[in-house]
Parts: sequence; structure tokens; C-alpha cells
Amino acid sequence: MDWQICQSFFIMEVFYIKQELPINEQIRLKQVQLIDDEGKKLGIIDTQKALELAYEKNLDLVLVAPNGNPPVCKIMNYGKYKFEQAKKEKEARKKQKITETKELRITPNTEEHDFNFKVKNAKKFLEDGCKVKVTVRFRGRELNYVKQGEDILNKFIEELQEVATAEKKPVLEGKNMFIILAKKAEK
Repeated sequence: MDWQICQSFFIMEVFYIKQELPINEQIRLKQVQLIDDEGKKLGIIDTQKALELAYEKNLDLVLVAPNGNPPVCKIMNYGKYKFEQAKKEKEARKKQKITETKELRITPNTEEHDFNFKVKNAKKFLEDGCKVKVTVRFRGRELNYVKQGEDILNKFIEELQEVATAEKKPVLEGKNMFIILAKKAEK
């Protein structure tokens, strides 16, 4: 019982190539265009003979272009190829930049001190590289004062104009009006 619990917490990081290529005996074609391990074209050869050439060099025969006429096979170390592809994918994932959106909520009749505090927080979030969504929530009869909410959002944009740009004008959605601010591009 304890072993099963421990087993469920064992996690291993594995990387897969999106597309598995047919190799060696999985290639069921009569003839293929062959490229050797040094990149030289050897011409159109029977698949069995190409497989024998690959085995002589202790490498794999890999079908790299199945839609070619004739299909193209390459002699290579498939395990090494898969490892290099996984490594490239991992590096590409590291270089991806994920932007987070932080949300600040205010009301149409927010006091000056609270407003300044929210502006300071928004500035900090923008400097950290996040986008900021500023939402004005209308409760009950406050929905009659949509213009006041729009004014407070415009004031927010004005306060942060040196560090941020508004992606859109204030948008009313149900009982909320919002804007999204993004950090200004550095020149």
C-alpha cells in the first residue's frame, strides 16, 4: 500500500517529438531515394539494400520524406536525432515569454488615496512585465453613473501614460467597465 502511494508521486520529465518517423523494418516500400549519414545522395535504391547499408554502419534507416516521389530515407542515428529534437524543443520553451495579466478593481467613487495606491500597484506590475486590467465595478444604482466610471479609467490611463499604453478604450461589459494596460515598448 505504501509503495503505491510513493509510486504515484514519482514524476519524470520526458520530452517527445511531435511526429514519430518510421525506421528500419517499419518502412514498407519497394524503393527509396537514399541519403547517407554524411549527407550524400546515393540515388534510388531498393529498401532492403538501403537497410543493409544502414546496418553495416550500425545506424538506422529513417523515412524523412514519405510524400516524396520516390520517398526519401536517410541513414542516421535515430536515438541521437530524437534527443537533439527534444533538446531543441526544450530550448524553444525556455525562450517563450509568458505575460501575466494582473487585475485591479475599483469603484466609480474611489477616493483619491485609494486611487493613488492602485496606480502605484499598477506601475509596479507593469515594471515586472505584466499587463494590468483595471476594472470599475458598478453595484446597484451605480450603473447610472457609467460616465463617472469612464472618467476614472481615463484618469488611470493619464496617470500611467509615461510607463504604459492602453490597448483599448474603456469597454462596458455587464456591470463592469475595464481597460487593459501594457508596458510601453522601449526604444
